Amino acid sequence: MKIALVTIFLLMLLTGINARVQPQKNFDLQRFAGKWYRVGLAYDSPGFVPYRTRLTVSMGVVEPQENGDVNMTMWSLKSSGCQRTVYVYEKTSVPGVFSYYSTRHRRVKDVTVVETNYTEYALVLKHQKINKEFTQVSLYGRTKRLRADVMEKFRAYAAARGFSKESILTPPAAEDC
Repeated sequence: MKIALVTIFLLMLLTGINARVQPQKNFDLQRFAGKWYRVGLAYDSPGFVPYRTRLTVSMGVVEPQENGDVNMTMWSLKSSGCQRTVYVYEKTSVPGVFSYYSTRHRRVKDVTVVETNYTEYALVLKHQKINKEFTQVSLYGRTKRLRADVMEKFRAYAAARGFSKESILTPPAAEDC
């Protein structure tokens, strides 16, 4: 029994921080599909710090594909106009967990839908390893404004993951693209 526990502990250490992240129980991709607004972001990458004040609510559409992958199209309002980015999230063997290749960072990132009620909000964790481990926690809503208790749930979850108060952002709404 002791050996089994030690083995499990070592596997968790070797596989990294993401081993403790559990996806939404009984995740249903079809119910998750549709329009979402990113209304909260917790991110502590030093390279992101100068952009914190420029962050606004962005909109995305989750489109399931026949093979189980997901196209995630995001629109963000920039000073030059609307910017559209399409991400292809590849399904994994675990429902609610996806991976995608970031062309910007030239790395594979893991995306886990941690919690959702499908009709109002979703907590999503993005994990990547560049020079060190980086994690993002995003709060998505079906609308641009969520209830105070949902916003607090997001802040508490991000703080429990080790994010400082300054790294937990709830940006202002922007016009839709």
